[in-house]
Amino acid sequence: MSYYCSSDSLVCKDYLELNPENASFNDLFHLLFFNERKNFILFRIMKKPMKYIGYFIIAWMNLITNNGGVLKLLLNFIKGNVIMPNESTDTYRSIMALVDRRVDLDSNIGPGHVNYEASFTWMASKLSYENSAFIKTIVQDHWKMELLGAYNFRNDFQANNSTHAFMARNISKDIDTIVVAFRGTNPFDADDCSADIDISWFRLTNVGKVHGGFMKALGLQNTKDGVGWPKDIESNDEKTQFAYYKIRQVLRDIFQENKNAKFVVAGHSLGGALAILFASVLILHEEKELLDRLEGVYTFGQPRVGDEEFGDFMKKNLKAYNVKYCRYVYCNDMVPRLPLDDKTLLFKHFGPCLYYNSLYRGKELKVEPNKNYLSLQWMIPKYMNASWELIRGIILPYMKWGPDYKECWCQVIYRMIGLLIPGLAAHGPQDYTNLTRLGRMALPLCDHDKKIE
Repeated sequence: MSYYCSSDSLVCKDYLELNPENASFNDLFHLLFFNERKNFILFRIMKKPMKYIGYFIIAWMNLITNNGGVLKLLLNFIKGNVIMPNESTDTYRSIMALVDRRVDLDSNIGPGHVNYEASFTWMASKLSYENSAFIKTIVQDHWKMELLGAYNFRNDFQANNSTHAFMARNISKDIDTIVVAFRGTNPFDADDCSADIDISWFRLTNVGKVHGGFMKALGLQNTKDGVGWPKDIESNDEKTQFAYYKIRQVLRDIFQENKNAKFVVAGHSLGGALAILFASVLILHEEKELLDRLEGVYTFGQPRVGDEEFGDFMKKNLKAYNVKYCRYVYCNDMVPRLPLDDKTLLFKHFGPCLYYNSLYRGKELKVEPNKNYLSLQWMIPKYMNASWELIRGIILPYMKWGPDYKECWCQVIYRMIGLLIPGLAAHGPQDYTNLTRLGRMALPLCDHDKKIE
């Protein structure tokens, strides 16, 4: 399914474009077995089972964690003092916070440190997975920052509020920075999974093609005039706020009061895709004042979001507005290698890949190794690396870095699953926290002009 639009109206009509003369067997295979409508039906059927299975798993993990482990849980049960989890409280953790329990900013990495922006924006990206009470406690009590809001935004095409983000403000003597952090995919949320596999195209003339599912999650409008991005919309109902429009308005209001404030946008996985697409829609709408305040876009384990033409458009405009774009990829993380970069799907990353291996040594590359994940020549190295990561998790805290890098039992289980599906555990939070704290690039990051070429 493709969406073709006029760059003037930013409104488009959808239709399915097929060219049988140029179709190959591979194209037919994708159409028959990877048709998005079949996947949507599957996720609609599995929505409630996925929700209940996820709730059961996470509730049990919180039950064990809240009571100090399995043995203490049994002891508390005998005493009648079991601490029951409540998913609306500030102690209830998502799967992200269960596998990596670090919530505080690294005290050794402050403003001016080479890793500060990456470390801070990553911790915000990780925190975005939590409930509003958890986010409020961490932002206000641990980070000593102002929470501007934790939001549940509407996806018009799913007819529910399935996009999540929060905004926080760091104000000090020399700093006034707002971070916008988009939540990534919840593996037990059928709506998130539907957005990921919805590989319909949204196309703008002279801009390129963009992943339809991600655009819909960001707030793509489905109106009587068509599908697209009108510059302004009427939305007086707080329950039907759209991510792009609401965040843009909050930023406008703050910048009217403070001319020195800046902002950054960040996200992990699906959240990373929404972060860079948020910047792209600002460019489409020529929001110069906001773009002049945008210091950078930081993404972690971000999937591909558009084609080569879209990448060229973004590189040109990010450079024009002097916006940094830092796309971090850890080792064999499978998500940055999806959707496939092939002649059928045509998705391509743009800008350099800030790639870190399993020793947290970084390189700036044009393309991540094994760019499509499924290469046979990488199969054995991926399994070997997954085994090493399990061993490394055991020995890392006994090296010079200490107990803060000890992997909890939830993460160990996750690593073991990663032995079956290499690249799955590499997408988790543990390694991204580690690389933003311990990681070092082989050479200093190049200047901005080179970074986006």
